Amino acid sequence: MGEVRESKKRETRQRISDVATELFFARGFDAVTLDEIAAAAKVSKMTVFNYFARKEDLMLDREDDLKLLPFRDALRERPKGQAPIDALRRLVEGLASQKHPVSRFDKLTVEWWRIVAASPSLMARFRELTDEAADGLAIELAGPKPDGVARLMAGIIVVSVRIAREEALRVVERGGSGKKATAAFLALMEHGFTAAEQMTSPAR
Repeated sequence: MGEVRESKKRETRQRISDVATELFFARGFDAVTLDEIAAAAKVSKMTVFNYFARKEDLMLDREDDLKLLPFRDALRERPKGQAPIDALRRLVEGLASQKHPVSRFDKLTVEWWRIVAASPSLMARFRELTDEAADGLAIELAGPKPDGVARLMAGIIVVSVRIAREEALRVVERGGSGKKATAAFLALMEHGFTAAEQMTSPAR
């Protein structure tokens, strides 16, 4: 019975997310109300809040990816003796080959980011998520009280992801293929990794 209940909860959450995303794509984030989302998903407004703490979370439903949790996992789980940046290099190459949301670039992705960029509230929430990403990476690099070097390395990695993603999306906007966009993403990520690698190694 518990499994059935959890399955229904996942289905409801996904339906709300899908309906909201469709409305955001059609009309823009700020033009859509929570009441409209609830009505379109055939649930109450309270049900929407049961699954999503704020409206922004309906659009930024990739929170784990935006906080770079795969990067943090790769650092935490890397083999003994493997350098942090080498672990991240391997991760990014794997994500690109899998067309993971962190490194997937197509017209739909371009439109998704266009909607995010057009909304001040979404951009504010996105900045919060990237700050959390940097803090989490610094902790994985150097422990619960990371020093300035670890925090700077983490910041370089987070900024590298943002700029590499933006450049990849520009490639798609100019009519380039997903393959070319991914190549641009990986090339800029390598520049970022090289810059981070040249710094003093963190304690962990």
